[in-house]
Amino acid sequence: MFKTISDPADCEVRSVIRFWNAKNVKPAEIHRQLLDIYGENVMTDGMVRKWVRQFNDGLTNVHDEARSGRPSVVNDGLVAKVNEKIRENRRLTIRMLFDEFPQISKTVLHELKCFA
Repeated sequence: MFKTISDPADCEVRSVIRFWNAKNVKPAEIHRQLLDIYGENVMTDGMVRKWVRQFNDGLTNVHDEARSGRPSVVNDGLVAKVNEKIRENRRLTIRMLFDEFPQISKTVLHELKCFA
């Protein structure tokens, strides 16, 4: 029995699929190999087939594509400032924090306050 690798990066699994596909291994066998190494939660057989089709159609990139949407402005320094403000006054509301840090969404502020 092989050693199981837990929590692989998506691009790692896709790279393995691309490799086995280049060696003309059938999708069902690729899926069995993935299950052996990465465990039951790796990827469904249907998703393996989808990736094989995309690689056969010429896709070479195994990394996630950039997505549209609001870019994250939250960094470690900003989180530290929020946490410091919360420690100064534990009675701050999310609205008060939002007034102080308008660049951070209320949802993220709520999460930060829960973990402060």
